[in-house]
This record gives sequence, C-alpha cells and structure tokens, in this order.
Amino acid sequence: MTPEMQNLYQELILEHNHYPRNYGRVENPTHEAEGYNPLCGDQVHLTLRVEEERIADIRFEGKSCAICRAATSVMTTVVKGAAIAEADRYFEAFHQLLTQEEAPLVSSLPAAVQEKLRIFSTVRLFPIRVKCATLPWHTLRVALHEPEKKIATTE
Repeated sequence: MTPEMQNLYQELILEHNHYPRNYGRVENPTHEAEGYNPLCGDQVHLTLRVEEERIADIRFEGKSCAICRAATSVMTTVVKGAAIAEADRYFEAFHQLLTQEEAPLVSSLPAAVQEKLRIFSTVRLFPIRVKCATLPWHTLRVALHEPEKKIATTE
C-alpha cells in the first residue's frame, strides 16, 4: 500500500471518529448487545431493528478509542439495509482482512463495501488494535445470533 493510501485511510478513520455515522439509539429495537474490550476499555452498545431478516436500522453508543469508534461507524453504514446473511459475510471478510495476510473474501464483496472495509487494512500492522476494530463486528454477531448473551468481548 502506498503512503498516500495509508494517509487517506488514516484521514477516513479520523473523520469517522470525529463525525460518526448512526450514533444514538434505535427506538424500539428488536435486537441489541453490548461490546466490551477489557484490554483498552472500549465499550459499544448496538441497537438494531430487524425486519424480515434485514437490518432495517442500526445505531450505536459508547466510549471507545478512535479505531473502535470509526470501525463501528463504518460497520453501521455497511450493514444498514443488508440481509443478516450479508452482514455475516461482511463480518467474515472484515475479520479476514485484519487477521490474515491474504483477504480473498473482501474481494468478493460489492465494490462500495470493499472500499469501506479496506480503510482498516493498516490496522493489521498493529495487532493490539485489531480487537478495537473488530469489537463492533463481534457485538453485531451477538446481537443477531446470540440475543440471550447480550455481551461480546474481544478477549
């Protein structure tokens, strides 16, 4: 990745941190979950409204580092309106992007989604920060698939 691309990605992360998309609570959510990263103290609370196996609305609140907040902001923009199965696929691709040298799943996603997820590709260079970026995605999975659990951690 070129230094110019790294700078652009860093700027986009900072923009999402300062001006997060979908911040707040969904009124009358059908699903919700808390995410907590005990290593750095990140806390994310997701509220969602799911209709006919689609994420009709998603919002978040919490206190977290810039990477976690930006990742949550981007995640909400990517999954809003998506089918649950699509959101699961996006999770797998994002996780692969941050944890593996090759990320072929990302390349199979729609171009607009690829572009948004790739913003975080440099996080892989800082292993301790990977958990910050993946916390919102783990929290989403708990909200969608383990509602009785209610809490996701990245331990």
